[in-house]
Amino acid sequence: MDLDEALELIEQILLSRQLSSTERFVLRQSWHGRTYDEMARDCGYGSVYIKEIGSQLWHSLSQSLGERVTKKNLHLVIGDYQQNRSSRAPVRSIPNVASKETTPNRPSLPASAKINFPGGAVPLNSPLYIRRPPVEELACDGIAHPGYVIRIRAPKQMGKSSLLSRVITHAKAQAYETVYIDLREADGIVFTSFDRFLRWFCANVGRQLNLNSRLDEYWDEDMGSKVSCKIYFENYLLEQIHRPLLLAINEVDRIFEHPDIAQDFLPMLRFWHEQAKQVEIWQKLRLVLVHSTEIYVPLKLNQSPFNVGLSIRLPPFTLEQVQDLAQRYRLDWAIGEEGANCLIPLVKMVGGHPYLVNVALYHLWQQEMTIDDLLGSAPTQAGIYGHHLRTLLGWLRDEPNLALALKRVVVAEGGVNLEAIAAYKLESLGLVQLDGNQAKPSCELYRLYFRQQLVDGIGFDNPVLELDESKLQLSENIDELTQLVNRRHFNGFLDASWQRWAEELLELALILCDIDYFKFYNDAHGNLAGDICIQRIATAIQDCVKHQAPIVGRYSGTQFAIILLHTDATAAVEIAERIRMSVKALGMTHDQTKFGGFPDQVVTLSLGIASIVPNSQSASEMLISAAEEALSQSKREGRDRVVLSSV
Repeated sequence: MDLDEALELIEQILLSRQLSSTERFVLRQSWHGRTYDEMARDCGYGSVYIKEIGSQLWHSLSQSLGERVTKKNLHLVIGDYQQNRSSRAPVRSIPNVASKETTPNRPSLPASAKINFPGGAVPLNSPLYIRRPPVEELACDGIAHPGYVIRIRAPKQMGKSSLLSRVITHAKAQAYETVYIDLREADGIVFTSFDRFLRWFCANVGRQLNLNSRLDEYWDEDMGSKVSCKIYFENYLLEQIHRPLLLAINEVDRIFEHPDIAQDFLPMLRFWHEQAKQVEIWQKLRLVLVHSTEIYVPLKLNQSPFNVGLSIRLPPFTLEQVQDLAQRYRLDWAIGEEGANCLIPLVKMVGGHPYLVNVALYHLWQQEMTIDDLLGSAPTQAGIYGHHLRTLLGWLRDEPNLALALKRVVVAEGGVNLEAIAAYKLESLGLVQLDGNQAKPSCELYRLYFRQQLVDGIGFDNPVLELDESKLQLSENIDELTQLVNRRHFNGFLDASWQRWAEELLELALILCDIDYFKFYNDAHGNLAGDICIQRIATAIQDCVKHQAPIVGRYSGTQFAIILLHTDATAAVEIAERIRMSVKALGMTHDQTKFGGFPDQVVTLSLGIASIVPNSQSASEMLISAAEEALSQSKREGRDRVVLSSV
């Protein structure tokens, strides 16, 4: 039984409905044995969101079939059902819209076509736009929901504006009202005050809705700008329209450059999103916000300042998509298996980056050079990517700590564990890709070019790069005694990762451990023995969680902290008990002749646990506080035990 037959059976017989584009994507990928993490990397959504879609689909199929359906037994159950059907009932035809949307369409350039150098949004009628299923479908599905917010964020030239224009076109096809605001169009004076900005914002929305401006009638200084803006939307703009409104705001980066405005404007949008859950008129509004992630670096942002709604990440092109695009450029040598093999070095060089791929294919279409010549000169100043690479180098000149971090990445054979904030910012620049805690160059182009610039020192004269990086890392982030990260780094990692975990609805747990009666052990055996005791406990903890914990830290003199991802409270308790027993099994005995009355003859641990699924309303401090309270309770109840927070 092939996939198309299974899809027909599921839609026509088992569920009697057409699957959504997301469900189709998950079904197809599951049929081919791909993991949820692999699916998430392809589609730009978090793995938890994809897993939730899959779980709902398997649940629906289980109810229909009367037996449990899972991702692993999908082939077997559907195949058995098909085989056991005594007769096939006439099937009701269901329009295959999603299939039509995801079917590859390969228009090529007309022979007489003249195209410009790649840059900016790809026009709607251009044959050079490559769909990245299911990103387009997921975005278009999202705006069908009342009060929905979609955030499209990625490094520059990844295709954000091109995707936005297609979402707007889809909204128009659904007879939505549409308003497009590009903040680059705003004069500098608009950002001199929040009140001026909101009046400009409301005037633009009203103009595009063909409504007369009535700002003076609704604006009330005593009530404030935010309330006035809300009333203007609620009682005038939304009241005058009778269809859903898609409000698309491009280049939101510019807001971040004005913290006084950003700190009021973004919470206002968050409040509108919440209003849609309670007030009917706000359900007309759908928001799409687009911004580049490079803004996190110069503004010292360690996480996205706006984490409401659904975040869409734009994945790089796959080899198949690059081959599709090459044929649209009428590069006949790119056809077939042999053509795909010719393109593999290009995909490896640029990592499927849409802009970099288009630049390469543009030059090949112009027949200015061969692909071998192009790849040979690509990571040099004189290559076709010289301007792009120098722009990235400019960011690093102003951020020597990031340059040091990237230097470690480009010289390593495999992945490198970076300080959390540095990893986040390098990913925001598009320079590295993160696999768990491991950072790797996004592509060979960056590895080769920045190895020259940062290691060989070509054109990068910065004395900071001459520092002994191991000493810098040791002094800033690593506890010298245990070689675990210190509290500063641990808390920085927690803060920097919190928003990403919230977007992915990632269940996690925090374990705090404290050595019981350590002062008495240290006083009896001496400081050297005390240091060895701490080191042995640190090693025991690492051995217990090395496959589950992205980070283990020495939280204070006798305390350790562990973050566990994809871990619920029950699993966290089991891991904590394993840690407790492992430390106890070390058999580090107290000197009973000097200090008596210990509950146990050997050194033990007290452990407190807190578990949470981060969201936009929670903060890392809540998790830490709950774990600290659980640890205190463990000590009050006699130590050498695990306590789970009830918060």
